[in-house]
Amino acid sequence: MKILLVEDDEALITVLTKSLTTRHNCIVDVVKDGEAGWNYGSTFEYDLILLDIQLPKLDGISLCQRLRSEGYTTPIVLLTTQNTSTAKVQGLDAGADDYVVKPFDVAELSARIRALLRRSSGTPFPLMSWGDLLLNPSTCDVSYNSKHITLTTKEYRLLEILLSDSQHVFSTEEILDRLWSSEDFPAESTVRSHIRRLRHKLMEAGAPADFIATIHGRGYYLKAPDRDAVEVRYRNMPLEKPTARLESTLGLGQSITEKTDRAIEQQAAYLAFLNETWVASKPQSLEQLVVFSQVVQALQSGTLTEQLQTQANQTAHKLAGTLGTFGLNQGMQLARQLESLLDGSLNLGFQNIPLLKTLVLDLQQEIQNTISIENFPLTSQDLPVISFDRSQDLHNLPLLLVISGDSQFAQALERAALSSGLRTAIAPTREIAQAWLDSKSFPGKSDRLPRAILWQITSERARDLEPMNWLQTLALSYPDLPILVIGDRNELTVRLEVVRRGGTVFLEPFTSPEQAIDAVRHLLSQSHGRNDPELKVMIVDDDRDWLRILPTSLAPWGLKVTTLEYPQEFWTILQAVMPDVLVLDVNMPEIDGFELCQVVRSDPRWQKLPILFLSGLSDRQTQNRAFTVGADDYLCKPVVGADLAHRILNRMQRLSVACSA
Repeated sequence: MKILLVEDDEALITVLTKSLTTRHNCIVDVVKDGEAGWNYGSTFEYDLILLDIQLPKLDGISLCQRLRSEGYTTPIVLLTTQNTSTAKVQGLDAGADDYVVKPFDVAELSARIRALLRRSSGTPFPLMSWGDLLLNPSTCDVSYNSKHITLTTKEYRLLEILLSDSQHVFSTEEILDRLWSSEDFPAESTVRSHIRRLRHKLMEAGAPADFIATIHGRGYYLKAPDRDAVEVRYRNMPLEKPTARLESTLGLGQSITEKTDRAIEQQAAYLAFLNETWVASKPQSLEQLVVFSQVVQALQSGTLTEQLQTQANQTAHKLAGTLGTFGLNQGMQLARQLESLLDGSLNLGFQNIPLLKTLVLDLQQEIQNTISIENFPLTSQDLPVISFDRSQDLHNLPLLLVISGDSQFAQALERAALSSGLRTAIAPTREIAQAWLDSKSFPGKSDRLPRAILWQITSERARDLEPMNWLQTLALSYPDLPILVIGDRNELTVRLEVVRRGGTVFLEPFTSPEQAIDAVRHLLSQSHGRNDPELKVMIVDDDRDWLRILPTSLAPWGLKVTTLEYPQEFWTILQAVMPDVLVLDVNMPEIDGFELCQVVRSDPRWQKLPILFLSGLSDRQTQNRAFTVGADDYLCKPVVGADLAHRILNRMQRLSVACSA
């Protein structure tokens, strides 16, 4: 298998290349930017392309789109630290065949690659055979007439190429192109040497001398087996012989002890390799933190440029991938938070400086304190989910505006908010807070207003009328924003004044940051609905005209709709979209709605997902079956958008009440 790896993370390149070449017999070409990826991908023939999303010169999404628009059908797997549904949908829409989140287990990645290649080639079973020769790509085991054959990586790959199209005559140029990377292109005599050694090993196992045949001037191919000889051999063979032959090929003939010992040796060698690579990568990782200090300085001076923010965002993305590769999961999570914070869609300002400093300091300590790699890296599925949000997008979190002149208290609030699923904008004075609110409230920017305001008033200002007048003006200007006030005195007169001027909640002077954030969360949960992000609805139906009008008809109710016409793509889109509600038709080609519902309910992660059936069938038997397989509701077509929206919203409201009870 020849793979093009387009990746600019040196550590990941080193680890991934070694694993794919030494443990999985792949030939790997490596380029480090999108333009080079285009040049290689459009020039050379590859079995598969591994493509990072964030790349210099040309990003991975754009490169994927460019390859597909030019008609290249090579399977493409995207590699990224971005574990969000939006990023996955964007990648799949660009033409990618799969989407793998860093960190990942290389063995699992290899299995997904093989499965992808099997689907694209139409071969359902990976075992390759030609007469008495058997090759198992899953285990890289080769045997002839039940005799195991030990091959080098190049010999194995050469035999796999010949088996991939046994009726084809492979020229020396074709073999060179598919067996060696573009940076290591040997002379034609090297191919003849490998053919000679491979023939010799096959002959030692009992293969005829011309098993690999030569057509002079054209190339090499596998000679068709003698059918009569094969039939006679199997006619005289004991019944258990074919089974033993298959077990030998699959690697089942080895003892458990031998397999365990070999696995332990491989793991020890791989861990030593990771430590050696980390020693070389650690100084570079620390050097990359400099760009974050530059961002902080630019924010303080008001000179932050889009170019610097983009550079810092890409550096955070690369660091997340590097640290995840070595199993430094805490550091990887910190880098991911930095990547989200530095995303171009979030306007950075003074309010982000404390959080940025905290994340960078914690990340620096995490890298410096890691002397050696002691455990194997976890996959992205094994990692704990960041506590603030399922999508792990920092700029999608509910925003809390904090007004406090106490910098230590404000920073403590910031950390408590982040761990509770909130992000914060911190203003040291109400004048700065007012200017910031004004910049967010003009037409087209109202969606960026905070969800709540937390104001810590000081003793000096509490005695003045001006702060209270400002509170009243604020409440009148933003009637939908709840305002929590931490008073300087726990007196009835102060409480009354705050409430009369429009304050929503009064907190006592010595309220801790954690208690204040709990009060914010409780207040936001009470107003659930109006200010919540859009509910994501996934609708599966083979009626194309119906699917076309649904997104528009459901939009007025704040429903973000993803439609799917072909149920064969259901599982991929379900995991990419992560819907809040699933709507299924009953009768669809190949896979019906009942079967899709059963598939969803069989997975523990999706057992609580609300599922509504929408069908033209109104008989009681069909409806009963829908509820039997796990439906929460059943609607009969035709139905107007308003009715469907109300059913969805009512279902979500009941679910919310049940969860909070």
